Amino acid sequence: MNLSLYGFGERGDEESWIAVDCGMMIRQDLPDSPLQVPNLDTLATLEITPRALIITHGHEDHIGAAAWLWPRWGCPIHATPLAAGLLRAKFAERGLATEAIRVIEPGEALEVGPFILRYLPLTHSIPESCALLVAAGDHRVLHTGDWKLDPEPLIGPPISAATFRAIAPVDLVVGDSTNAPLPGHSRSEGEVAQALEHTIARCEGRVVVSCFASNLARVLAIGSAAERCGRRVSLMGRSMERMVGVARGLGYLDDFPPLVPTSDLGYLPPEEVLVIATGSQGEPRAALHRLARGRHPAFELGSGDSVIFSAKAIPGNELLIERLKAGLRQLGVTLLDEFSHPELHASGHPAQEELRTFYGWIRPRHLLPVHGEPRHQQAHRELAESLGIQAPLVPLNGDLIRLDAEGLSRVSRHPQPPCIVSQDAVGPMPGLGGAAGGARHGSLYLALSVTVTEAGGWTRIGRLMLDASQASPIDEDAFSDWLDDVLEHLRVDTLAELRLALQPKLLAWFADHLRRLPEIHLQILAVEAPSHSDL
Repeated sequence: MNLSLYGFGERGDEESWIAVDCGMMIRQDLPDSPLQVPNLDTLATLEITPRALIITHGHEDHIGAAAWLWPRWGCPIHATPLAAGLLRAKFAERGLATEAIRVIEPGEALEVGPFILRYLPLTHSIPESCALLVAAGDHRVLHTGDWKLDPEPLIGPPISAATFRAIAPVDLVVGDSTNAPLPGHSRSEGEVAQALEHTIARCEGRVVVSCFASNLARVLAIGSAAERCGRRVSLMGRSMERMVGVARGLGYLDDFPPLVPTSDLGYLPPEEVLVIATGSQGEPRAALHRLARGRHPAFELGSGDSVIFSAKAIPGNELLIERLKAGLRQLGVTLLDEFSHPELHASGHPAQEELRTFYGWIRPRHLLPVHGEPRHQQAHRELAESLGIQAPLVPLNGDLIRLDAEGLSRVSRHPQPPCIVSQDAVGPMPGLGGAAGGARHGSLYLALSVTVTEAGGWTRIGRLMLDASQASPIDEDAFSDWLDDVLEHLRVDTLAELRLALQPKLLAWFADHLRRLPEIHLQILAVEAPSHSDL
């Protein structure tokens, strides 16, 4: 859910702003898997309207919310060809005009008000990823976006050290912290391609490989490996088909083998079939989930077939992925994943040696560590300080940070409550977290960590996280006892079903125990139960 704002000038005195990226995340823990998009309330309060939206690359967590939020701004959108093509498809789906989407080639520069921005190409797990050199007044900031140092990226050239040495020194780097705790160097896509070919060559029945649709280098590697192993290739999943279609139109997959319609797969011998499918994160709507449930209309998996997960689990999706894998195992399918075969995936983010190398090129005076969790940001901060780079802040979502002659300072903090929208319409979700059913009085935030019990119900793990400071006071002990009893007797299989079953019960309890019903925000997380050895 990336959305960064850069402003130049004094607050309230004809300052100018630009937005960088506009991403979303899919909330698989909620009914119907709605989207969580950046909350724009703070921008309205601070009277910030960006003059342009600048896109660094085409991943969903960098472009996914643009079709929902851009209509509030109406500003130009600048993106490289692949990201622009994906944005146009999203806008067209929602009936939005696409004239505001403007293509800029990697390496080019543009001017927006007082800002001069240059797109600097670097390697990542999607083509045309770029860092942004943002210059305004006497300040020069490098916004890295997502990146890695890949000597063999498969699609596009390796990163140019000379390009980044030429911009040194920069006043500030706003840098990717995702893999900052990891020593060494991330694996190359070229290495993964070799591992995939060796693995596919050993498989005997049908093969399904699941990866992120946006990782076109991986998709190309899988298709090439299939062709060399005598297998025909088919695509499953709407996002996979869209991504490959846009990429082919731009010439990125000219060497990709011909595709077989899924309806024809049943006529091929099993040893000649390879499917590239969406759903590596256990998404209920994705192709792999339908295959695991035996519900795909044109294709079935069984004993002797193999499913390769060429993707890492995103934190929070572990329970969904494990249930997906359990369904596949029941079909007799052989599973290969990041745990049994780590060579089948490569991260798109820099480990410590890559950070050291890159910062040696650009020689930043200050670092603002972004992306990842606080422990990743802290590791990034410590690495920077060991290199003589000043890193005084670990920012939180909603922080307003000032860069001036004195360095970095936090001006203010603005909490960012979740903003949930339906995948089909922009509006509040009914019931919890929305205004359906009448006016609400204050807000109540509730977060639960749960796991399945041996009896088939659910139980809380850890303490109840409840913030009712903006609502009427409640008896937390009584509420906790009631909640534990309700969870124990709910017989549902997924977090989405649990939330759906819990929602009316929560509303009824609060209606009975509070004089005025607040707006209720509920978050449910799945965790593993502690083993006896841990207790």
